[in-house]
Amino acid sequence: MSDDIKGKVIRLDELVEYQDGTVASRMVIKQKNGNITIFSFDEDEGLSEHTAPFDALVTILDGECEIWLEGKTFEMKTGDSIIFPANAPHALSAITKFKMSLTMIKE
Repeated sequence: MSDDIKGKVIRLDELVEYQDGTVASRMVIKQKNGNITIFSFDEDEGLSEHTAPFDALVTILDGECEIWLEGKTFEMKTGDSIIFPANAPHALSAITKFKMSLTMIKE
């Protein structure tokens, strides 16, 4: 967990910087019951299709991306959120540079 931000007003989109040609991340909270991670994706970067054993909430903090969830495509932009159900195949790709918050709740 990031002790340096506890008890302070923060902007999630400022917790991780864009990095050329890659994906960067910062774990904000990590507990046995779940975690929150902030990601930044350079343009044309993404995550290939995968599943997770728990529900996850993704919120776009900056930019635009395309998300594939169980065979459906969603174009997402700043302020949009989507819930990935546990074990549902999903992937994402940057349309522009973008940042997102991932909140995973474990059972």
